[in-house]
Amino acid sequence: MPSNWPELSLALALALVAAYAVTAFLTKRIEQWLRALVPDSRERMLVDSPLPVIRALLFVATATLVAIPALQFAGYRGLFRRNPEAFTEWLLGAGVQILFIAAAAYIIVRIGSSATRQLVREMSTGTGQDVIERTKRAQTIGKLLQNTLATFVVAIASLTALRQLGVDITPALTGAGIAGLAVGFGAQTLVRDIISGFFLILEDQVRVGDVAVVNGTGGLVESVNLRTIVLRDEEGTVHVFPNGEVKTMANKSKDFAYYVISVGVPWDEDTDRVSDALKAAGDSLLADPEFRVHILEPIEVYGIDAFEATQLVLKGRIKTVPLKQWLVGRELRKRIAKTFRERGIRMPGPAMVQVAVPPSPPKPQ
Repeated sequence: MPSNWPELSLALALALVAAYAVTAFLTKRIEQWLRALVPDSRERMLVDSPLPVIRALLFVATATLVAIPALQFAGYRGLFRRNPEAFTEWLLGAGVQILFIAAAAYIIVRIGSSATRQLVREMSTGTGQDVIERTKRAQTIGKLLQNTLATFVVAIASLTALRQLGVDITPALTGAGIAGLAVGFGAQTLVRDIISGFFLILEDQVRVGDVAVVNGTGGLVESVNLRTIVLRDEEGTVHVFPNGEVKTMANKSKDFAYYVISVGVPWDEDTDRVSDALKAAGDSLLADPEFRVHILEPIEVYGIDAFEATQLVLKGRIKTVPLKQWLVGRELRKRIAKTFRERGIRMPGPAMVQVAVPPSPPKPQ
């Protein structure tokens, strides 16, 4: 192993970063050029599908062109001894093997991605409420598996490529183990986040596509990672929470949901008549084919829930599939208002209080 292997490793890392930046720039320009030439109906076949292959080939070519002068600048002459025959021999031997390693890594990552997408499609087939839950869980676990597989394969491929370059990776692995132990002590927060994320995913507490309230902030779950959970609220704001910092979490869309409604009526109104009107509005909603698919059970009317100064409050709820409680609830309120108007049920208005003030006594002369 060369004595200056730290400098060589740094030079190679910088070369790979530069190659990645150049590849991203060139890929973006090529993509724009292809999309301008290819009709929209054939973009998926002629642009989206070959683009990953183009990106991989560009990265390999750019990395090779950048890494050779970078290693020479760092003082490594093992591959480039000014002997064309030796360099050609290395290029046909170790160079081909490195190219094969890169291609194999790319193929493995692509196969893993395809298998994950196939798993999600298979779990999404069929009908019934359980299909929605299986799909959410498959998407969450699938994304995590893709990221983990890509990281693992790239790390193994990089170490194997370094061995083909003549770099002894044993000290690097030993140093990585020691560094990992040191980082484990120093980055306790990171370790806590990863462990919390692992149990969060294992216990199926929340999935991609759920609506959840994390630490008092509600939104749609966009991603669940080992380290963070990402929410997007109704205003479009993205909230990122480290998994170790999640103190409270309420999942509003797991298995089923309820839309709870409270209705106030005057004290002199017949509450039995109001309850019948609420049930009639719920039944009309259940009979509508557009909304029936989202409702799991008919409306439940609890009865009088509270006495207030100016009204009686009746409460009820309707059971729906996840994420449809707000759609069903808005339509239910609309039909309740219509039913109340048809049946002459009054809603409480603002109370007017009259206070009689006695006249003040005449002042003594």
